[in-house]
Amino acid sequence: MSESRSAPTVLQMVLGRRLQKLRRAAGMTAQQAGQHLRQAHTTVTRIERAEVALKYVTVAAMLDLYGVSAKDKREFLDLSEKANVSGWWQKYRDVLPDVFSLYVSLEASAAQIRTYEPHFVPGLVQTEDYARAVLRLGFPRVDLRELDRRIALRQERQLVLSRPGAPKLWVVMDETALRRPVGGPEVMKGQIDRLLDTCDLPNVALQLAEFRAGAHPGAYGPFALFRFDGFDFPDVIYCESLTRSSYIEEPTEVSVYREVLDQMVIRATPPRTTKDVLYRIRKELP
Repeated sequence: MSESRSAPTVLQMVLGRRLQKLRRAAGMTAQQAGQHLRQAHTTVTRIERAEVALKYVTVAAMLDLYGVSAKDKREFLDLSEKANVSGWWQKYRDVLPDVFSLYVSLEASAAQIRTYEPHFVPGLVQTEDYARAVLRLGFPRVDLRELDRRIALRQERQLVLSRPGAPKLWVVMDETALRRPVGGPEVMKGQIDRLLDTCDLPNVALQLAEFRAGAHPGAYGPFALFRFDGFDFPDVIYCESLTRSSYIEEPTEVSVYREVLDQMVIRATPPRTTKDVLYRIRKELP
C-alpha cells in the first residue's frame, strides 16, 4: 500500500490533481480505475487527493491505463519522485500538527503570500523573543524543550524569505498587534526593530491598518492567501479560529477574500510610509 505522510508537498498535490484529470479524460470513474488496477477505489482517490505518497508502481500503472505517452509518463514519474521527497518541516512532526503542516508546505512553495493579521505580528517576521512570548500564550503547559522546538520551527520557516526565488510576502497588520504589548516593552521594541528591517527587504511589503482609518472588511479574523507560479494549482486561503483551521480553494470563496485584501490595501498605510508609523509607535513605548 502507499505510504502515509503527515502533510503533502505542493508538487504531490499538483500531481494528484493531474492524475484525476487524466482519469476523467479517459472516461473512467475511480471505481473503474481501481478495478483495472486491481486496487481499492479508495487508493485511487487517496492518491488523487495527495493523502498518500505517490507509489512508483501504482502511478506508472495509472498512467498506462489512462493512455499517457511514454515521454509524458517518464516526465510524470520523475516529478513523482521529487514530490515524494519529504519537506524539511517533517523533522518537526513532534510539534507540528497535520493541519498546520499543510500550511508550511504551502508557504514553502508559494510565489506570493498575502496575509492579514489582526492580533499578532505574522510568524514569518517575528523575533525569537516575541515568538517565545506568543507561543507561551498559545501553549501554556508545554515544557521548555517543546517550546524551543516550536521556536526553531518558526525560525526555520522564516528562511523562506531569504532563499533564492523567495516568495513575495504582502502583510496587512492591524495596529492592535503593535499596541498590545507581548512579552513586555523591550520585546516589543525588538520586534518593531525587526519590522523596520523587514520593510527594507525587496520581496516584502508591510502595511498597517491604523485605528484612525476606521473599521475595515477584514476585521473578522486572520487569514492568508497563497498563490503559486509554474504549477497547475489554485489560490488557497487559510483561515483560523481558536479551535480550528480551514483551507479554502473554491474560486468564488477565494475571490471574496482576495477582494477584502484589495480593499484593506487601499485603506492601510502605503508601504513607503509604514516605517514612519513604526518609528512613532516605538517611541511611544515605555
